[in-house]
Amino acid sequence: MAEQKGGAAAWMPRVMPGIGRELSVQQELAIALRHLDDVGFCENLTGHITWQLAGHDNLLVNPWGLWWSEVTASDILTITTAGDVVDGPWDVTPAFHIHTELHRARPDARVVVHNHPISVTVLAGLGILPEIIHQNSAMFVDELVFINEYGGEVDSAAGGASIAEAMGDASVALLASHGVIVAAPTIEEATYKSVMFERMCDIHYRAMLTGHTPIPIGHEHLKPMKASLLERAAEAYWHGAARQLIAAEPTVLD
Repeated sequence: MAEQKGGAAAWMPRVMPGIGRELSVQQELAIALRHLDDVGFCENLTGHITWQLAGHDNLLVNPWGLWWSEVTASDILTITTAGDVVDGPWDVTPAFHIHTELHRARPDARVVVHNHPISVTVLAGLGILPEIIHQNSAMFVDELVFINEYGGEVDSAAGGASIAEAMGDASVALLASHGVIVAAPTIEEATYKSVMFERMCDIHYRAMLTGHTPIPIGHEHLKPMKASLLERAAEAYWHGAARQLIAAEPTVLD
């Protein structure tokens, strides 16, 4: 049997619908926050998305006190890696240090997402990494790690550094009795992976409840599918999420 190809090596679209307008990075981050809230990824006030633009030391981040569902582009903060607010009307909690050391250690970790979605949190409390039992979870092959030590609230660079070291080069870390961290090179991939990891955890938990053993997927099929999802579907997902969010909640751009 010929080796399977995936992603750009197999097929790429000639043209994409796109978003239909140019967006600032602040608008893109506000869209990501609201979309993740809409699909149930966040837990009321908790969590951050940080974005370190290429060539910059400072970070874009959502503020403390606003729910992800109400953040607009003008609410987005620019902060230093020490947490000093350089631009923006609000403040940020010390919990942003969950992100800073990943940005420092990983050139690929331009966008870092952290929150406590329900299915993720269930498995985090049980100490279970989800299995790849659906083809779309193939995007996480060789990219998951479980950090099996709860150290309380992360409110310092030292705490963030400990998480970054334990995470290594994984793109997703499940934190025991806590939540999840997703690291990605782009806002498109970070948003897509965040949504799909919560779905992966939900599928795994529902499968557990049946008491049956999932059908295994051959490893030779996982890498091509992963390439297709990340090289092709991530951008299409982001474009669709942005279009629908802007249509339903146009104030996100303010």
